[in-house]
Amino acid sequence: MRRSTVRSVTTAGALLVAAGAVADLLPTVTAVSPVRRLCPGLAGRGDPGHVALTLDDGPHPVATPLLLQRLDELAVRATFFLLAEQVRRYPRVAYETRERGHEIAVHGLRHDPPTRPWRAGTDLVEAHRIIADVTGAKPGWYRPPYGVLTTSRAVAARRLGLRPVLWTADGRDWAAGADGDSVARRVLARLDGGGTVLLHDSDVAAVPGSWRSALGALDTIVGHCRAQGLLVGPLRDHGLRSGSEKSRRRRVTEPALAGQRQNG
Repeated sequence: MRRSTVRSVTTAGALLVAAGAVADLLPTVTAVSPVRRLCPGLAGRGDPGHVALTLDDGPHPVATPLLLQRLDELAVRATFFLLAEQVRRYPRVAYETRERGHEIAVHGLRHDPPTRPWRAGTDLVEAHRIIADVTGAKPGWYRPPYGVLTTSRAVAARRLGLRPVLWTADGRDWAAGADGDSVARRVLARLDGGGTVLLHDSDVAAVPGSWRSALGALDTIVGHCRAQGLLVGPLRDHGLRSGSEKSRRRRVTEPALAGQRQNG
């Protein structure tokens, strides 16, 4: 084959890969707040008398136990979106999170940007398996890293029975210079009943030690919500059906419908 032909084939292949990547990335607008407002369920907007507290990127050997202890003291349960590679490193911490009554959810295999759409399905399957095996939980929620829900990630999540959910109030606890006061102020400026709070119990994808700002903000956030008469808890109590609940409902209703068809 001539070099010019080889170059043409190679270029065409590269263009196809690039086109496929662009098409996969089109839904990344879900990470933009105006689009999330148009998709309240995806943003995590639920029961107006409830605030969902969620933490991403763990488990962490120091941060997660400290946050678990403070949540115990506040009598609050939360939803933890775990990274499977962190679960592999710190399985005991992941297991303890579930044992202490918190809800387990999937954040992914690692905190990757969506640059390999062809790996999205296999990576999410592996992440789901690791997290479920170690914690003994059956996760029903999925939050993509960076809030970027691509086509491939959405399809893979659906196949696993995971419902994607983002957030309505982000404390930017991962940023340099953040502290408990700045995180609490930012969250409360964006939070109302039915909202979902995003914090982090790990610095694996952030400034080292940034989790301290999330820990420092907890009391203020929970105290403010309670002063407003709002309950604070995990997504399972937020009036939204997770992917696993939807799957259970289908399994229950389908035999009943079959019986009705038989009888009818």
